[in-house]
Amino acid sequence: MMKNFLLLATLTLLLGGCAALPEQVHRTPSVALATPQDTRLGRVVRDSMPAGQQSGFRLLPSGNFAFDTRIALARRAERTLDVQYYLFHGDETGRAIGRELLAAALRGVRVRILLDDIATQGQDELLARLSTHPNFEVRVFNPFAGGRSSLFTRVIASLGDLDRVNHRMHNKLFVADNAMAITGGRNIGNEYFMQSATSNFVDLDVFAVGAIVAPLSAVFDEFWNSEYAYPASAFATFRLEEEVTPAAQPVAVVPVVVEVRDALGHAALATEIDAGKLSLAWANASVVADSPDKVAGLTTRGVAKTVGGRVLRLMEGAQSDITVISPYFVPGEVGMAAMRQLADRGIRMVVLTNSLAANDSALVHLGYARYRRPMVEMGVHLYELRSTQKRKRPGLFGSSHASLHAKLVVVDQRRVFIGSLNLDARSMLTNTEMGLLIDSQQLAAELDGLLRADRDESVYRLRLSARTGALEWVATDDGVESVYTSEPDVSGLFEFGLWLLSPLAPEELL
Repeated sequence: MMKNFLLLATLTLLLGGCAALPEQVHRTPSVALATPQDTRLGRVVRDSMPAGQQSGFRLLPSGNFAFDTRIALARRAERTLDVQYYLFHGDETGRAIGRELLAAALRGVRVRILLDDIATQGQDELLARLSTHPNFEVRVFNPFAGGRSSLFTRVIASLGDLDRVNHRMHNKLFVADNAMAITGGRNIGNEYFMQSATSNFVDLDVFAVGAIVAPLSAVFDEFWNSEYAYPASAFATFRLEEEVTPAAQPVAVVPVVVEVRDALGHAALATEIDAGKLSLAWANASVVADSPDKVAGLTTRGVAKTVGGRVLRLMEGAQSDITVISPYFVPGEVGMAAMRQLADRGIRMVVLTNSLAANDSALVHLGYARYRRPMVEMGVHLYELRSTQKRKRPGLFGSSHASLHAKLVVVDQRRVFIGSLNLDARSMLTNTEMGLLIDSQQLAAELDGLLRADRDESVYRLRLSARTGALEWVATDDGVESVYTSEPDVSGLFEFGLWLLSPLAPEELL
């Protein structure tokens, strides 16, 4: 087996090591719909907007409702659908959403799909064939130049180009008719909508309408028209003109079934759209997004302009309290210095991240673990999601094995950030990110309610032992506390092996 592995690596280096990205690639520029008010979705937004308000929002904590809202927008779009994701899996939910997008294109809607190239291995011909459909185009962002059949061969073929391919597009965005949008933490795949039979992600999106949608579409356009976005056909090995599928070909769609009410008590957005009136939280907001040029590297001056820089300034402006939810939380020295200043000012800080057992990236947990004790010592209320949760009431937490994937910050119980940003070095400095800054006491209160629902029985509370001063994990089940003195739900052997790997996991790569 090892000999075959080394042979494959050698052949890949010889065949793909000199691979280069296609040159003289034709990209037809395009932009978002200029007249969303002329569409059905645009008219629903107009008729729903209170006097003096500009942007409306609805939290999407439930996987079923988040999935259903995407399907609802795809089915009701009349002119354009713009879709931008880091991951778009080919599982049941991915295929269902893909079929709806293709069905929209076949009825005349222009569909643009922009995917990061990290997980498109072996899909070049599929994505290129999809792009042969009228009104349907797929582009891949910052692609690997060679070895495109698998992730392993891609990495091997890119050993001389790692500085470029290490930068990824982590954005998540779904826009219909430039009138309604969804952004937040979810990728497209079963586990992001609580549909996996094995492990799922606790995640969060926000549905947005009104004035905020145009700048979201502008972010999509900037990435779509950038030099880093390549048409999927640039990597196809067959003649595209022979593969066009007739536009009249029928496309199967799947029925959508959702709960009667979501975790916040709202009806499905599809129902409200069809009724012509949306019940939303209306507030002032702004879009924060990295430039696609971030993949070329950051200057010291450029760091302040990133999404991470904007969120850090949001936190530094706190007057009373901060709540941070991040699946991958590695504050680094810069983050720790900021937290010390906040603690010195008496700001109450709450942080929720994954426990080791719940974390889908054990190496990232290593980077986080070295900061746990200093955070608890400075007074941070630190919580870690348990690998299994017991949900009794609707809330953010699931009832099966799940990892935290939601990314949000709430400051002073009114200023809210929801987006794709993890609070770690990779999100701050390497990947492109995006999100919304929303000034809304209503949304902040709704988030607080979601977090408090069964939180005590879904997390470990970290503290220092009164007797030894060591870290302790406190779990609560039916009002009874259990105290752990080492990482809960993992073996000592696993912890030891992870410790041995720690020198191989520099913080800037986590």
